[in-house]
Amino acid sequence: MRQVLQNGTTKIHEYRTWLPTSQGAEKPFAVSFQCLQGADGESLGVCVISADVTASWQARERLAVLDRASARLGSTLDVMQAGQELADLAVPLLADYVAVDLEQSISFGEGPPVGISATGSRLPAFRRAGLASIRQGVPESPWMRGEPVDVPADSPFTAVLRAGKPRLEPVLDTGAGTWIDSVPGLARRVRENGMHSIMIVPIRARRGLLGVALFVRTTDPVPFHEADLLLAEELVARAAQSLDNARQYASRHAAALTLQRNLLPRHLTGGTAVEVASRYLPADVDHGVGGDWFDVIPLSGARVALVVGDVVGHGLHAAATMGRLRTAVHTLADMELPPDELLAQLDDTVQRLGEEDCDLPDPPIAVAGATCLYAVYDPATRRCTMASAGHPPPAIIDPQGRVSYPDLPTGTPLGVGLGEPFDSVELELDEGSVLALYTDGLIETRDHDIEEGMHRLGTALAQPDRTLDDLCDIATRTLPDQAPCDDVTLLLVRTRSLNPSRVVTWALPRDRSAVRHARRLAAHQLTQWGLEGLADATRLIVSELVTDAVRHGTGPIELRLVRHRVLTCEVSDTAAFIPRPHRARTTDENGRGLFLVTNLSRRWGARSTSGGKVVWAEQELPHTSERQPVAA
Repeated sequence: MRQVLQNGTTKIHEYRTWLPTSQGAEKPFAVSFQCLQGADGESLGVCVISADVTASWQARERLAVLDRASARLGSTLDVMQAGQELADLAVPLLADYVAVDLEQSISFGEGPPVGISATGSRLPAFRRAGLASIRQGVPESPWMRGEPVDVPADSPFTAVLRAGKPRLEPVLDTGAGTWIDSVPGLARRVRENGMHSIMIVPIRARRGLLGVALFVRTTDPVPFHEADLLLAEELVARAAQSLDNARQYASRHAAALTLQRNLLPRHLTGGTAVEVASRYLPADVDHGVGGDWFDVIPLSGARVALVVGDVVGHGLHAAATMGRLRTAVHTLADMELPPDELLAQLDDTVQRLGEEDCDLPDPPIAVAGATCLYAVYDPATRRCTMASAGHPPPAIIDPQGRVSYPDLPTGTPLGVGLGEPFDSVELELDEGSVLALYTDGLIETRDHDIEEGMHRLGTALAQPDRTLDDLCDIATRTLPDQAPCDDVTLLLVRTRSLNPSRVVTWALPRDRSAVRHARRLAAHQLTQWGLEGLADATRLIVSELVTDAVRHGTGPIELRLVRHRVLTCEVSDTAAFIPRPHRARTTDENGRGLFLVTNLSRRWGARSTSGGKVVWAEQELPHTSERQPVAA
């Protein structure tokens, strides 16, 4: 006022004070001081105008809080962290203590949000996601983050959850016999920490209930009022958007993880051909979703197919694409295709899938860039045939610990559409050799090239006396400490060989006497193996297969019996024609042989070879046969 009198000016000043008639909190005022002057310019006095600007101050504080909310909320796609962000933002700006509870399925991405219903009798279960307090250690909360929360049936929370509307209790009744006493741990903390005013705000999104936020005052003696509730609702509404985004993200990843777990093999078995161990380390440790896959597929004649593949990318689409390719490989493997032909068929399949995706209104990422290595190992001959579609070569460790990488043509990745044929390589492996199939995430990092990674892998695996599980652990521990940029997949197999006494091969004459000769040889061999109970069925199977080879085949005929987990009968010739069963008419004298084989065998099929084809049939062994000695 003196300054205004001296200078003849006008000044505006803002301050906080208590009104003489008010016992509440201090209020902000804006005061205008204006000098009153006479006609001669002399100062006559001062005019003071005071105005209560509480509403405008609250509006500015609310805008400041919301600006902070816009900057801090939505910085994460983790549901639990999003709940913590809301709690951290509201303390101490709005409350002394805040708890954020989410419907428990939200954090796991399981299903849609719970619907809000005023008539629902069963409340959803909640889990504490966010906690913040002006006091060290959050002594107000009986539940820590991640723990389930007990919601009393007759509490204000129940009314909020059923109606979906916020609730303000300026003065919380903490007396004996109230709803608080239904949860003893909560009642004690409420009274010990002086909780006297609360706001309960539901967290809603897409007409569903995500959770509930509790705002409490303890140290601040001023109760919450309607303006505070409006600000809390605005904060929760902005946090709900972040939580809903995080929920959808968690849901997609949960679906992708479930899909991938169901598509990857749960139990690998190599039969009598190989011993198996594997490891899969996702680059996304939290959700474990990627496009890598591996497989061990039993084939006829004790053989086994070894597969490892890599679909570029991560997430639900990569996992779904991986599943489609794995199913296609299984189907093609059942057709007994050689590795190079199988990859050619798989390449066509990937191209067709890409064309189908391109026709969709919102096409997903193309699957071009998927790679695959397919190998077939025969324990009877110890020969392994393999082919690659843009995949790194396997590591081979012989029984002495020497490491080598075969000179395998790399081939083009699946689906790129170049039309180049795939080449296969055939190797003879010593019994007890370790074959390592892997994806490039195991050998390639941001700071190291592939050659260095292959050398590191070979060094880790050059320990033939260790178990395969130990070797898997050693190989994956050699990865750099930095977070992997790609999924890591490792499939290790140790080769076995069939005892020569379990495999018998005969060359048959190409005339009618071949059938009688083959029946006699097969029956005699089954007697030596102690399998006389299979003699009748085997003689009929041999008769039909050899008869077809004599009538429809060309070149030399060969009969082979293989005793492993089943009894396999194989007949080979040089004709490329693959027999197919057809329905014989009642007047036909022929055409029922393969139907007879179908009824007598566990399964049967045919496969192409470089020199013709092999038709085979399998029979189950008696339960006691594997415990009987095998004749030399």
